[in-house]
Amino acid sequence: MINTAVIFAGGKGTRFLEQTRFLPKPMILAKGLPLLVHIINHYKNFGISTFIVLTGFKQEEFSKYFAKQSDYTFDDSSNAFLHQDSSKVILLDTGEDTLTGGRLKILLENYDLENFYLTYGDGISNVDIDELTKFHYENNKLVTVTAVSPPPRFGDLEIEGNLVTEMREKNESRPTWINGGYFVVSGKIIEFLNKDEPFEQTPLRTIAKKNELSAYKHRGYWQCVDTIRELEILEKDLDSKKYE
Repeated sequence: MINTAVIFAGGKGTRFLEQTRFLPKPMILAKGLPLLVHIINHYKNFGISTFIVLTGFKQEEFSKYFAKQSDYTFDDSSNAFLHQDSSKVILLDTGEDTLTGGRLKILLENYDLENFYLTYGDGISNVDIDELTKFHYENNKLVTVTAVSPPPRFGDLEIEGNLVTEMREKNESRPTWINGGYFVVSGKIIEFLNKDEPFEQTPLRTIAKKNELSAYKHRGYWQCVDTIRELEILEKDLDSKKYE
């Protein structure tokens, strides 16, 4: 059984400067709760109880938040915020400018994790964690990524030389699958990691070339929050319970 979810939360969120001048992006509020807490709560729905948050930029804001919550207490012996429901949140400072590969390398140098969940602190989804886990073990690969297919925003052009040979409208019957986060990861990936490189580049590409990366296709709700507009969309969806 996998009981640990790791959440990337150290980036600067430069595309969302309206908010991230003051807060790390995972701490931006959506309907009164930080994005990070929405993600934690989703994993909790599937019985996950240990959360390691890989912080960096404005890392003190995470500590401030959890220290103010009446349902959390800080435990010096485990260096974790303990919740009344017996779950715990560990804040691991991985450096302000560290890339995602480096953050994972620091994690695995400090924690012995056989398998763990991994996601980004700015993506909200209703992915079925039980089904994702089952898929991961059935495929027996080092990494499983949740693939999502957001609605197409634009039509496209077929161009030969300088001539347009075909114009196509937005085509939802021809899905494009992208990285939706919500990974299941083996601790063995440490051998592929480089502190100076994003996890999503050479490490994942190398793992894919070795046929050790599987894709779980999620056709349900998924919303990344990179802009004010996307935050507004998420809040409307939370109101309508569209993501449930």
